[in-house]
Amino acid sequence: MSKVFITCALPYANGPTHLGHLRSTYIPADIYARYRRLRGDDVLFVCATDEHGTPIAVKAEAEGRTPLEVATRYHEMIRGDLERCDISFDSFTRTTDELHHEIAQKFFLKLYEKGFIYEKDIKQLYCGDCQRFLPDRYVEGTCPYCGSEGARGDHCEGCGRHLEPLQLEDPRCMVCGSEPEVRDSRHYFFRLSQFQDEIREWIEGSEMPSNVRNYAIQWLREGLKDWILTRDMDWGVPVPLEGNDGKIIYVWGEAFLGYISSAAAWSKKTGRDWREYWDSGALHFIGKDIIYHHAIFWPALLMAYGCRTPENIIAGEYLSLEGQKMSTSKNWVVWTSDFLERFDRDLLRYYLTVNAPLTRDTDFSWDDFQRRVNDELADVLGNFLHRTFSFTGRFFDGRVPAACELTAEDREFLESIRTAHDTVGELLDKFQFRDALMHIIKLAKMGNKYFNDQEPWKAVKESPARASTCLHLCNLLAANLGKLLRPFMPSAAGRILSIMNLEDEPWGFHELEEGQVIERAKPLFSKIPDEAIEDEKAKLIEEDDEVETVTIDDFASMDIRVGVVRSAERIEGSDKLLKLMIDVGEREMQVVAGLAEKYSPEDLVERKVTVLVNLKPAKLFGVKSEGMVLATGESLNLLDPGDAEVGERIR
Repeated sequence: MSKVFITCALPYANGPTHLGHLRSTYIPADIYARYRRLRGDDVLFVCATDEHGTPIAVKAEAEGRTPLEVATRYHEMIRGDLERCDISFDSFTRTTDELHHEIAQKFFLKLYEKGFIYEKDIKQLYCGDCQRFLPDRYVEGTCPYCGSEGARGDHCEGCGRHLEPLQLEDPRCMVCGSEPEVRDSRHYFFRLSQFQDEIREWIEGSEMPSNVRNYAIQWLREGLKDWILTRDMDWGVPVPLEGNDGKIIYVWGEAFLGYISSAAAWSKKTGRDWREYWDSGALHFIGKDIIYHHAIFWPALLMAYGCRTPENIIAGEYLSLEGQKMSTSKNWVVWTSDFLERFDRDLLRYYLTVNAPLTRDTDFSWDDFQRRVNDELADVLGNFLHRTFSFTGRFFDGRVPAACELTAEDREFLESIRTAHDTVGELLDKFQFRDALMHIIKLAKMGNKYFNDQEPWKAVKESPARASTCLHLCNLLAANLGKLLRPFMPSAAGRILSIMNLEDEPWGFHELEEGQVIERAKPLFSKIPDEAIEDEKAKLIEEDDEVETVTIDDFASMDIRVGVVRSAERIEGSDKLLKLMIDVGEREMQVVAGLAEKYSPEDLVERKVTVLVNLKPAKLFGVKSEGMVLATGESLNLLDPGDAEVGERIR
């Protein structure tokens, strides 16, 4: 039994998760962790929310909240999203935890004492209007390399390069929009340049996927430069040296240590030593946009400290949406919670895995999602399982029949079943998740063909022994499909094993005894109707249209009034929706509002709200909604009408 240390990139706690996060990082990591556990390995699978840095501070300022309040809200959202997707972390913590601060400060001090951190005066952007130095994420401008507008002071999404704020053309303060000036400030730097040769040797001697290796080598060719390790702000891990009030450790100087602090928190709970797992070689699952940080900066920090460098870095490429780049600011995105309101988590895990290799950019299309679920899960996998279980129930009293004399075709079929775990396991060992899952679907297709070729509906009358053998082998395949699917679709796999009364055994071929009881079961997968897909596409169009300009006549046509909530209740089956009865003066109207993640029904009763009252009625979760309660963006802050009278129109 080997010890395995697996991490996921820390999700940043300034917003909920979307499908791009799941596809690049969390689902692949979970598949691998589940697979290694099934193999009998001792797995430590950790993550945390990254809760420091300027984006959270900027959002907190805009919302009139503290950064901790913002981070706490999104930590809970992110945790909920990942749990609902069956992501099986052993530890999921926060970088605002005291233990994390302690570990990060000790790490910084040791590097400082060893001479890898030094002080230096630098030129830095200063906002005269805000009267403060601007950390990198407080600055936006034009990328000097690719010309992309909206590049941040630390990173350009257009070309993926690491940037410094002073490199930006036409820089602007993100808070007030003014043009900053340049002033001197003293900061701490990490001697990254000293590790050029060691990093190259480490990368060239590793078995990293080509997308990670090629990115890293490209940056090494340009030469590594020392990296500023501190920032002028209050929100973060304080620099643990005297005379540095108002300075924190740069988020990329401490966020990596979330892997360590999460593991250390696990050790405190279990009494087991996380170092034994780390020393076995860590596997980092990340998104393409942070390859530089994990393949260059993080291993250099570990080398400086004297720790083992990661065993491997697996980076998922980008997921676009309906052929366009995802954009959270324009809401051109599918949020995890929204998806799970309508569809099962296993459908999400299946589609995001099977759509393309992890090392290639891919697209999420609602039409293609429907096609693959209907054609591959319902018509292939689900059909094979249902006809096997139904036939067994009808003609063999719900028990697996005996295997009689085997034909050459039977033996070939049996051999494919016997070798399936080895084949899928070899692909998973190489992180080829798509190919592994496609092999399982290929087996189900083979099962359907075998069933059709054997014609057990005829054989049960004309040659009972042939029908018995056919159904024994089909049930054998069904059992092994259930076992094989456990890393990919744990909920569906569990249902298959439950129907067949099988235990959750280690990875490997499963023999099936004659007489094994098969329970009566409904089809495992239902087809997605066209109407459901059209609804989802319409939501995208509506949300995309929100960023378009409107005429004064368009605005005047909206009847927005002050209302007061008279009653509120949760809607069964939904984690987000509440049914509200709202008094808008001349009448009471029923409104379904997506506020349950922030407000309890009791919070809303007798509260004034702003309501769009002439919205076309629609049904959500089978409940009629006659209007819309207005709130701000992802934060769901209700628009407060103040002292305005109930029923008063807003103009």
